[in-house]
Amino acid sequence: MKKIVLSLALVFAVSVLMTSCYTYTFSVGEGAKTGVEIKERNHYLIYGLAAIKTSDPTKMAGTAKDYTVTIEHTFIDGLLNALTGGLYTPTTTTVKK
Repeated sequence: MKKIVLSLALVFAVSVLMTSCYTYTFSVGEGAKTGVEIKERNHYLIYGLAAIKTSDPTKMAGTAKDYTVTIEHTFIDGLLNALTGGLYTPTTTTVKK
């Protein structure tokens, strides 16, 4: 019995340690040129099932025709998710012009 509990604890620890942050990047046009960054947070409830507020990368880019968009779970986003038990799940959108 003790071996089973130890094995399950080891499997759980390995699965927690091997998780990674979610990152999605795409380019519009030829991608970022000037290096100017604009960040905005997206707000979701219940592990991302219900969107409260999401950013619009097109509006964030303004009049730029070439830009790169990155949507990710930062460390702070993951911390907020963990503290609320998944009820509040933010992500961060970064637009580089």
